[in-house]
Amino acid sequence: MADSGKHASGGHNGANSERRNAQNGRNGRNGHNGHSHGRQLQFLDNPPPSQATFNVRSLWPSIKSGVRRLRSQVLRRTATTGPAMAPSGGADLPPSDNDHAAPSRSGHGITETDGSNPHRRLDESSVMGSVQSVKNYFKRTRPGRKKGKDDEDFTSSAGYDADDGERRVINLNGPQPTKYGNNRITTAKYSFISFLPAFLFEQFRRYSNCFFLLIAILQQIPEVSPTGRYTTLVPLMFILSVSAIKEIIEDIKRHRADNEINHRSIERLDSGSWCTVRWSELTVGDIIKVGINTFFPADLILLSSSEPQAMCFIETANLDGETNLKIRQALPATAELLETKDLQRLEGRIECELPNRHLYEFNGVLRETGKPPAALGNDQVLQRGAILRNTAWVFGIVVYSGQETKLMKNSTSAPLKRSTVDKLTNTQILMLFMILISLCIISGLCNLFWTREHSETDWYLGLTDFKTKSLGYNLLTFFILYNNLIPISLQVTLELVRFLQAIFINYDIEMYHEESNTPAMARTSNLNEELGMVKYIFSDKTGTLTQNVMEFKKCSIAGYVYTAERTPEESQLVQNILGRHETSAVIEEFLELLSVCHTVIPERKENGNMIYHAASPDERALVEGAQKFGYIFDTRTPKYVEINALGVRKRYEVLNVLEFTSSRKRMSLIVRTPENKIKLFCKGADTVIYERLAPQGQAFREQTLRHLEEFASDGLRTLCLAVADIRPDVYQEWSQTFDKASVALQNRESKLEDAANLIENNLRLLGATAIEDRLQDGVPETIASLLDAGIYIWVLTGDKQETAINIGYSCRLISHSMDIIILNEESLDATREVIHRHYREFKSSSAKDANVALVIDGTTLKYALSCDLRNDFQDLCILCRVVICCRVSPMQKAEVVEMVTQSTNAVTLAIGDGANDVAMIQKANVGIGISGVEGLQAACASDYSIAQFRYLQRLLLVHGAWNYARISKLILYSFYKNVCLYVIELWFAVYSGWSGQILFERWTIGLYNVLFTAMPPFAMGLFEKFCTAETMIRYPMLYKTSQNAKLFNVKVFWIWIFNALLHSVFLFWLPLAAYTTEVIWSDGKTSDYLLMGNLVYTYVIVTVCLKAGLITNSWTWLTHLAIWGSIVLWFGFVLIYSHVWPMFKFASNFRGMDIQLLSTPVFYFCLMLVPITTLLVDVICKLVHNTVFKTLTEAVRETEIRRSDISEVMNEPRSSTMYALGSIIRYSRKRPGCYVMSLPVVPTRESKRISSYRMATRFPRRRAELCRSLSLYVPMIRICQSPRVTKPETRGLWISRCTCI
Repeated sequence: MADSGKHASGGHNGANSERRNAQNGRNGRNGHNGHSHGRQLQFLDNPPPSQATFNVRSLWPSIKSGVRRLRSQVLRRTATTGPAMAPSGGADLPPSDNDHAAPSRSGHGITETDGSNPHRRLDESSVMGSVQSVKNYFKRTRPGRKKGKDDEDFTSSAGYDADDGERRVINLNGPQPTKYGNNRITTAKYSFISFLPAFLFEQFRRYSNCFFLLIAILQQIPEVSPTGRYTTLVPLMFILSVSAIKEIIEDIKRHRADNEINHRSIERLDSGSWCTVRWSELTVGDIIKVGINTFFPADLILLSSSEPQAMCFIETANLDGETNLKIRQALPATAELLETKDLQRLEGRIECELPNRHLYEFNGVLRETGKPPAALGNDQVLQRGAILRNTAWVFGIVVYSGQETKLMKNSTSAPLKRSTVDKLTNTQILMLFMILISLCIISGLCNLFWTREHSETDWYLGLTDFKTKSLGYNLLTFFILYNNLIPISLQVTLELVRFLQAIFINYDIEMYHEESNTPAMARTSNLNEELGMVKYIFSDKTGTLTQNVMEFKKCSIAGYVYTAERTPEESQLVQNILGRHETSAVIEEFLELLSVCHTVIPERKENGNMIYHAASPDERALVEGAQKFGYIFDTRTPKYVEINALGVRKRYEVLNVLEFTSSRKRMSLIVRTPENKIKLFCKGADTVIYERLAPQGQAFREQTLRHLEEFASDGLRTLCLAVADIRPDVYQEWSQTFDKASVALQNRESKLEDAANLIENNLRLLGATAIEDRLQDGVPETIASLLDAGIYIWVLTGDKQETAINIGYSCRLISHSMDIIILNEESLDATREVIHRHYREFKSSSAKDANVALVIDGTTLKYALSCDLRNDFQDLCILCRVVICCRVSPMQKAEVVEMVTQSTNAVTLAIGDGANDVAMIQKANVGIGISGVEGLQAACASDYSIAQFRYLQRLLLVHGAWNYARISKLILYSFYKNVCLYVIELWFAVYSGWSGQILFERWTIGLYNVLFTAMPPFAMGLFEKFCTAETMIRYPMLYKTSQNAKLFNVKVFWIWIFNALLHSVFLFWLPLAAYTTEVIWSDGKTSDYLLMGNLVYTYVIVTVCLKAGLITNSWTWLTHLAIWGSIVLWFGFVLIYSHVWPMFKFASNFRGMDIQLLSTPVFYFCLMLVPITTLLVDVICKLVHNTVFKTLTEAVRETEIRRSDISEVMNEPRSSTMYALGSIIRYSRKRPGCYVMSLPVVPTRESKRISSYRMATRFPRRRAELCRSLSLYVPMIRICQSPRVTKPETRGLWISRCTCI
């Protein structure tokens, strides 16, 4: 081994030194010295120029050497499968005390790597593996083969094999084996070159744009398009230009932000001196210096720092939102690199995993020349986006740069989600497209029939040419003519409106959290209307319903419960320690565990107070709890921690940290105590601690379990604490296994978990802790409001069942009148039986929604979500009012959300604040992230982020309901106005011989959507609201209108289409009737069809704008501008466009059209008559609906307008008959006279409600008018015209006496 060390320090690179080390064992056996073989291997891998070509003589030494290496590798692998589990790669381990015996062992044919294990015969699998390895080696060394990046290290000595997978190799202070990218980052969507193709690809992924592009192409066919060649192309180009301008503006902002970051400065070690370079100039392998309060420019491996033992403190708020400081520490091998010359002498390489997006995972190995390999983990990584705190400077080497950094890998967008309204709209567009095709076929056939009948009699029309008789040409003509049934401007209008709606959400001051300076954030605008249709909410508990601010309340130790007092001396716990109670030893171990087993970083302020920086609020609360009992944690170094235990200083050497993960549900620390004993401190969930207890370590099992249930019933979070004594020889053996797992590049986490399971057993139970997590402000009121809105709320939490139930009561999710069904089963059969039993009970009940809360734990949920029980379980859950799932994993949360989303087809919303909630947030239709104590993982993966749960009430009940109503009206109105105008072309085809002749001027057709009727739907989408925000929050029942999709569904859509068809009939045939004689001037002059078309076009513009006003509930000055401005815009266009020709060579047929239109009295007469007549049906329907069939929303809106008390309307039953009777009461209070009607109780359910009403009404007019009015309000009641009516028979309702005075 001495030779090995000497050669390793001889200046060769790390790979060659490892080859020499690995070869030394074979040298003793084969009679060669280590030096000569080191030269041979170096020669093979790096041939001199004279030997660069293939040499046959050089093949045999390489094969011979390779066979020896293969045999050594097989023996090494065989040795690692034996009982001793010696670490592989002994050549790279530190020299042991018995290294002098190596030659003798080598002489007996045992290699150095497996010298500690008995030699044994190879089994068949090992032999086959050896044969396969020989084949692989010959593949690697065959002539003409290019050297791969993994060839450098055929055998591995770092505890993993070279075949484990892809990895990155970084040479220290030397040229890199691969050309890596620079550190320039870009978050922009486009570049100057890629903008046009990328933008067009994005736009034409939409079917509507493809459809209109097809129309524009068809219009270029000569003599096919009746509307000209550019009437679709120009509007399409305009719409694409608007979208392009929007994309360009947003992308310029991204480019500016990227440039600002890329041009920041950093110090880099270059040829022995430090030079200042831009961030963008860095690359993998560069050694840089980062100063205090400076962001890390790339992902770095920490080499050394200004702090003792190469520690540093970083803040990762930009990565995960956590503002507490985190500690990072360099490896001892590089901790002494404090000067430039030391950094220059650093040689070797770093092997690490390929770039990935896992923020909290890193696997790598540092291989310094002449030194053993050292494992690199997340504790040595300084990630881009983090900032250096409380540390003067650090030295680091770049491992990932630019787009490969973990920050940039995590900058991907959330999964694409589409709203229910969007899906329904696309379906209806397809239906309209089928209707369009049908109209084209019908019109084409009619053209053929008409031409056949008139070709001989109307010979002057020239109907004998091929194009006239061709059905294909006719179909194309009508396809172009009717294409505008689908609104061309709908998509761009929706995009702009949703974008501005998202800005309204972002700037809502009512959802701004001042304490954390956190506003609401709409991370997507595609789901704005989906917020108004939520039926199910899936919520996390900790940090979402609660504050995630923990406070230590009490603990159970050795079967006794203790609470913290004002001072440690006042507590019974400290008195038991000082009084040497029989449980004092257990109490001391318990407090030692609390104050030592954690990763908290202490910071002492100038006033002497201690501040703890913890990765989670639970850890901080536990350390503060130990402090309340006199065990003060005040010092941490990478090697030890110190505590002040009731005035006595104690130091614990930290041997290993077994970190907490969501799958382990526990955290352990192996320490050497001041008494020189090795102990394992473990804290975690009761389920994982209890199953690892030793038989003799369960003295307080039952008492602690009872206390745990009591703590959970009080709504407290619980943890169990246990300890184990470890013998030194057991620890040494386990430590080798753990070290081997810690340096594995592939599957390091699973290997570490397996290693931890070997040592975390035979525990001795000490007790349990109870921590209070208080509810956030406004949570009970918010949940009560959401329940009143008809939303079902499910809580999915990892806490204990009793804790979750107690929180359910405190936040008003569960009421005391509710029945609670608890499912705690341990088998599939038991789960099946209890689910079927409860489901049968519900089915026998007549109630649709039972007032029942279902509580299920994670084990039972696993069985309930299995294939054969899934449907029955979801049916049972849907019948319950509240569902609480306890002890569930993140994946189970996602499965529950997916189950409900798919089975109910209702809109689901998931809300959470931690990384464990990301899966369910992305599975739900709408994901809400809370920017909380656990960081920004949930917020970054969500569609919308808020600071507090209470803001969800305003987000749904106000913004959601408003946006749903706005988007619904926008879409319906867009289709309405297009059908109104373009179906007139169908009616005109009846009079034009189905020739495809257009009625309107071609450019007015193209500008209809993009200019003359573009503003009214835009105003609707931004400013329409049926009630104020205060009313929406005060009366959550108003949310049900949008939740049940009352404003936009298939029925409503086709009612609007039918309404548009009816309007088009009036808008065409009324002007046609006025234009029948074609003489509309006093001088007897006539005009052509185009005047008729402009008359109709004018009336269409006026009618559709007035229709917009008729359906508008909230008028602002912008609404007035949009509606009346559109009408004025058309008249202004007529005045200008009529005089374009001959200055510009188009629109010759429009010359003088303004004079023709405005000089005939028929135009003005029809301008008043046609729109009023067309909308008269709508006005009557609206009047009847608002009088007899008035909805709750409309009643509340009218009450707001009158500024009356809304509570009277809200308390009134909502059936049409009952509301009509209530309307009579409200109407009668303002009229003179008297009318008394007594309604006795009758068997119908509705009449029972009104039986107690005695209504005094006042009417000023005749008795007959009274009866007619009553019949109008209550159509079910048949009333005669006489002054006195005695029991007229009605359908379920009797009037006993009717007296008119």
